[in-house]
Amino acid sequence: MEKETKAFQRVYTKLFQLTKATVSLKAKGIGNEELAIVDGRLAQVVKIMDDMVTLQIFGGTEGIATNAEVIFAGKAPSLKVGDDLAGRFFNAYGEPMEGGEIIGKEREIGGPSVNPVRRKQPSEFIPTGIAGIDLNNALVTGQKIPFFADPDQPFNQVMAMVALRAKADKIILAGMGLTRDDYLYFKNVFDNAGALDRIVGFINTTEEPPVERLLVPDMALAAAEYFAVEKNEKVLVLLTDMTLYSDALSIVSNRMDQIPSKDSMPGSLYSDLARLYEKAVQFPDGGSITIIAVTTLSGGDITHAVPDNTGYITEGQLFLRKDSDVGKVIVDPFRSLSRLKQLVIGKKTREDHPQVMNAAVRLYADAANAKTKQENGFDLTDYDERSLEFAKEYSRKLLAIDVNIDTNEMLETAYDLFSTYFKPEEVGLKQQFIEKYWKNKS
Repeated sequence: MEKETKAFQRVYTKLFQLTKATVSLKAKGIGNEELAIVDGRLAQVVKIMDDMVTLQIFGGTEGIATNAEVIFAGKAPSLKVGDDLAGRFFNAYGEPMEGGEIIGKEREIGGPSVNPVRRKQPSEFIPTGIAGIDLNNALVTGQKIPFFADPDQPFNQVMAMVALRAKADKIILAGMGLTRDDYLYFKNVFDNAGALDRIVGFINTTEEPPVERLLVPDMALAAAEYFAVEKNEKVLVLLTDMTLYSDALSIVSNRMDQIPSKDSMPGSLYSDLARLYEKAVQFPDGGSITIIAVTTLSGGDITHAVPDNTGYITEGQLFLRKDSDVGKVIVDPFRSLSRLKQLVIGKKTREDHPQVMNAAVRLYADAANAKTKQENGFDLTDYDERSLEFAKEYSRKLLAIDVNIDTNEMLETAYDLFSTYFKPEEVGLKQQFIEKYWKNKS
């Protein structure tokens, strides 16, 4: 970031309490979250106690002496916003990664979320082509929802697919702790799809200081608010990986000697995450911010502090897992949920959508019970055998993430599976839908 020393700007040269990530000094007239330059390194105010100010050094404190120069910038982190953002990738400080300038007005990041009275109830369906989402867990504009996935799942590929199919006016990517390969993957897949002019990326890679990740979501959301509020555009924000973001919160918290909470996370984790997710909004004038995030799990543990807190904040979750029976990654219908799906299914989609969704998941649950019986050595009924075969085809043709079909085709595929393995009375659909859509098998 450009470093300037204005005339008559006070320079501090006495530091106390150096840790691996923070330094403290005595100063007056300093604001919360204000930026500073410490020995040439960017820092930010994270704590003020009387005249004792604690600064978080983004690049770490190694090599900084107790008499190092500290110059306060007099402002919090900010981003220049404008149409010039589109089609470009930026670092955690909002600087173009390819160089050059940004033409636009400066806006402070990390502002408050939208007052509820200014919000409109979401009502617009976001099709993704993935039946595990569209059929069972439909997404709505203005929603906030994460993918829960183990680190070895292809969650970034799924996010890219969802982003390209969602027909958003702008896609804002916030990459935290991305490998270089993942960063290039996102860039190339958007470029190859001819969508680069709709993309704005803010990237922190594994090669850069972890604490820089703390700036990335706020940068991305500041850009999203510009396009949604001032341009009335539908904006899709991709946050990956929120577990690595939370790890950065933990690093700073621990180095400030704060008492850790569950799983070594800071006690403020809930509010830190909620502050970001609550930026999701549908505006009355048509603009919207939809947030799709990734929270990686350790061994599938959803009781860890990060997914546990996330589940209380967001409007559902999409759980990715490998189905060993078909060898594909699926959106698990039992552990996934979209709390806003009822706003669009059967209203913005075909009338029988809710019935088909519930019937398919119930039959899939019957198959899970049959599998348990089989594993425990019990005899299977004819219905059990048919349920197991249905479950395999349901996973392969509808739950797998590599499926890309529209919602009507998903419903037709479901009817095809129903009529292949079951009688109409076993499925439990309303008679009017059976008469209209059931496929008779010879």
